[in-house]
Amino acid sequence: MQVRFLSSLDRLPAAQWNALALGGNPFVRHEFLLALERTGCVGEASGWSPNHLVIEDGERLLGAVPLYRKAHSWGEFVFDWSWARAYDQAGLQYYPKLVSMPPFTPATGPRLLVAPDASPEVRTRLAQELLIHAKTERLSSAHLLFLTDEDRAALNEAHGAAAFLWRKDCQFHWFNRGYASFDDFIATFRADKRKKALRERRRVREGGVTFRTLTGADMDDRLWDIVFGFSAGTFEAHGHEHYLNVEFFRAVSAVMPHTVVVKLAEYQGQPIATAIFFRGDRVLYGRYWGAAANYHSLHFETCYYQGIEYCIEQGLQHFEPGTQGEHKIARGFEPTATWSAHWIAEPRFRRAIDRYLNDERAAIDQYILQVEQHTPFHRGP
Repeated sequence: MQVRFLSSLDRLPAAQWNALALGGNPFVRHEFLLALERTGCVGEASGWSPNHLVIEDGERLLGAVPLYRKAHSWGEFVFDWSWARAYDQAGLQYYPKLVSMPPFTPATGPRLLVAPDASPEVRTRLAQELLIHAKTERLSSAHLLFLTDEDRAALNEAHGAAAFLWRKDCQFHWFNRGYASFDDFIATFRADKRKKALRERRRVREGGVTFRTLTGADMDDRLWDIVFGFSAGTFEAHGHEHYLNVEFFRAVSAVMPHTVVVKLAEYQGQPIATAIFFRGDRVLYGRYWGAAANYHSLHFETCYYQGIEYCIEQGLQHFEPGTQGEHKIARGFEPTATWSAHWIAEPRFRRAIDRYLNDERAAIDQYILQVEQHTPFHRGP
């Protein structure tokens, strides 16, 4: 097996990369990652320098890791700013570091990508070569974020349980338990919570707001200007620039048209709000939202209820609406653990971070237990 590190995915045919077991996840597809590169959303100027790890047997691709050399911690959603500050205070250099995740995308998915018929040795080798590279380059750390259970097991098998430090967090996800319709789903709510949710939907409907469901194939340049403008406005309201640009959304719509889903809210035929989703084989991912003004309950309807309804209609089993937000619980979402793995080179900092993460995991476990007591619905079988 030969090991290479690629500074761009355009050095590898899309068909080879996409033939790996991607788990139906749209964010690790060649088209998605290359669109980020070609539109300037990632690259040296953005602080996300592609450093993709691939293992080949002759001309055949056996495995890969979507990997970036990072000059900062923006866009990761697993926050290690305090670790970087501590390094700096000790006179050490925390950046650059290695990060494996689709940039700006806090969604659980595969990171150790292997050919479907590859031997277990390939996944183990990927995990080993990742750390060999970090050590050879004398980097402070390597981080694999929003990991699947399968990849967590592979990392432990390759390096032993003590090699990586494990960080646990909580998101709020929706699960399809065989609902025939939205009414079937909402019927599982307690009466008071069901009444509140239905009132939110009714307010939007009675306000004259209608929705269109569009795929990337339905979006033209004019619509993307409008939709991206709404989303960029949300970032601006929080004092930030959008991680992405409108060129990216146009590009990814062209190469993955049926993976992009846009819910467009309109009033009297004019767009007033939007939510941008991506869909996988079994999962819907909520990514970006924006509106022209503050409309009562419109955020909940556009980002959550419309997404749940879409999953039921399309037979999708799981809905990840993004990070943060205990307000999602009242709309039918459940606390769900997410995991990341961290290799820290410097022994003193490794020990300190390990102690911190042990306490943090215990706090997350307690938080999830507390939140589960306030879910508004009966989970059923």
